Amino acid sequence: MKLHLRWQILLALLALGLVVSILSFQVQTSSLCVTRVPASGGIFAEGTVGAPQYLNPLLSDANPVDRELVSLIFDGLTQVGEKGQIEPALAETWTVGADGRTLQFTLRDDITWHDGQPVTAADVVFTYGLMQQDDFPGSPALQTLWQSVIINQIDDDTVEFVLAEPYAPFLEATTRGILPAHLLAAVPPAELPAHPFNQSPVGSGPWRIQSGQNWQESRRLQLTPNPMTWREGTQIPTLEFRFYPDDDSLLAALTAGEVYAISQVPPAILPSVAAMPDVRLFTAVSPRYTMLLFNLSDTAPLIQPVEMRQALAYALDRQALIDDSLSGQAVPLEGPYLPSSWAYNPRQLTPYVHDPLTATARLTAAGWVLPEGQNVRQNGDQPLVVRLLTLDAEPYRALAQNLQAQWTAVNVNTLIITVPSAMALRESLTSGEFDVALIDVIPPTDPDLYDFWSQEALVRGQNYARWNNRRASEALEGGRQVWAVDERRPYYDTFLRLFDAQLPALTLYQHVTTYALNSDVKQVEVNLLQTPRDRYVTFAQWFLLYRDVTVSCPLPTPQS
Repeated sequence: MKLHLRWQILLALLALGLVVSILSFQVQTSSLCVTRVPASGGIFAEGTVGAPQYLNPLLSDANPVDRELVSLIFDGLTQVGEKGQIEPALAETWTVGADGRTLQFTLRDDITWHDGQPVTAADVVFTYGLMQQDDFPGSPALQTLWQSVIINQIDDDTVEFVLAEPYAPFLEATTRGILPAHLLAAVPPAELPAHPFNQSPVGSGPWRIQSGQNWQESRRLQLTPNPMTWREGTQIPTLEFRFYPDDDSLLAALTAGEVYAISQVPPAILPSVAAMPDVRLFTAVSPRYTMLLFNLSDTAPLIQPVEMRQALAYALDRQALIDDSLSGQAVPLEGPYLPSSWAYNPRQLTPYVHDPLTATARLTAAGWVLPEGQNVRQNGDQPLVVRLLTLDAEPYRALAQNLQAQWTAVNVNTLIITVPSAMALRESLTSGEFDVALIDVIPPTDPDLYDFWSQEALVRGQNYARWNNRRASEALEGGRQVWAVDERRPYYDTFLRLFDAQLPALTLYQHVTTYALNSDVKQVEVNLLQTPRDRYVTFAQWFLLYRDVTVSCPLPTPQS
C-alpha cells in the first residue's frame, strides 16, 4: 500500500507540473506578436527607351543609354559635384603647377576594379593614351584634345598631365571613366568597338555587371552593387535595366508591373504616368536646355537687325510653350549658362518676358510694318516669313507649331522646316539655310563656351549662329587661360554682357528630369537627378520584400 501511495503522489506532482507549464506557455505566448520587417531579395527592374551599344566610357558619347550605364559602372579621376563643381573620384587630390600647364593627380589607395585588381596610375595613362592614337575610334574632339597633352606616370599612385598652354576647362576632361589596362592593353585602338569588353565591362564604379548575360537578345541588363561602395550591403541585390523601343512600350511595361521605375519619363507619356495612383514622381532640373539659335550670316538677312531678334523674343510666352508642348516639365531660363554654373549671372541678362507691344514696336523699328487689311508684316513688297528649322520628332514638332502660333499673333509668318535626324540637323545648321533653329544644348560643366561662340568656332567649332564678335571671342579666350574662379569670372561677365546686347540666341527653357517609381519600392528618398548615380544615393535602404518575425508585444497603455 505504501508503494502504491507513493506512485499516486508522484503522478499527481507530474500532472501539476504539466498544468503549470501549459499555463506558463500560454502566458508567454500571449505576450508575443508577429510583425513584418524589411527583407533582402528581389530584382529592382527599371525601364528606359533605347538600348546600349558600347558600355565603354571612350565610346559612349553618342548614345544616351550608354552614357547612363557607363556613369554607373565606371569612375573618372574626378566627378561633377552637386553644385556643378569638379570633385575627387578616383583621384584623392590634384595640384596645378605655377606655370598653369602642369597638373598632378594622386590616386586614392583603396580602389580596385570589379575583378579585385588594384586601380593604378598605369590605368589612367593607358586610358587617356588610347585617345591620343591616330586610329582611336571615338570622338575626333577627344582625340584632338588628348593629342595636345603629354601624359607622364610618376609612380603607381601619381599621374602628370602637361598641357601646351594653360587651359582651365581641361579639368572637366578628367571626369571621363578610366579603363582597366590589365584587360585591354593588348587590344589595338581600332579594334576596341568590336571587343567583348563593351558588352560585359569591368569598371570601378558603384555598380558592376553580372557575368554571363546576353542583353542584346534579352533586352535586359542586370547590375549588382559593388561591395567596395556599398560596404554595409543593400536590401535589394539586383538592379535590372529593361530596354524598350518606344514610349508606348515603356508605358505599357510600367502599367503591367514589368518594371518598378522609369529612369526618365518622356513628356509624351508623363500625363498617363502621373495619373497612376501607385506611382511616385521625383522631378529635378537637368543639365540641358533648349534654345532658339538666330542665323546672323548673310544667308538670313531678315534676322540681321538686333531689333528683329528682340521682337521675336518678346513675342514669346515661354511658360505657355512649356505647358502646351512639354506638359509643364521645364523651367524658363535666360542666357547660355545653367543656374548650377558659377558663371551664371542673370544680372547681366535681359529678362525677355511675354510683351506683344514691345515685340510689335521692335518689328516696326526693324522696318516691318503691317499694311492695312493684311495679316503678315511687310518691308516694302517683301512679306515677313521666318524659316524655323527643327527636328521632325516630338516634342520639337509641337514646340515649332506653338512658336509659329505665338509669332503669328504679332503678324510674323513662320515656315517650319523639319529634318529627320540629328545628323541632318547638324548639316542644315552648317549650311546656314535657316533664320531660326530650335536646338537642344548640353553645355559643358566648365563655363568655357569657346567652341560655341568664338570667332575660331566659326570655322572649327559649333558657332552655327555665325556670331562674329571679336570682344566676346577675346573674353572667352581669356577665361580659359586662368584657373582661379575669381580670376575667370570677369571674363565671363564680359561675355554675357556682349551676348545679351546682340542676342545671337534665346534660351527657352531648362529641361526637367522626372523619375517614376512604383510605391511597392519602400523607403526611397531621391533628392538629386543631375547624374544617373544621384537617384541611387540611398539605394542601401530601399527594399521590395517583407518577412515575419516574432517580437514581444508592446505593453498596453494604462487607462486614465
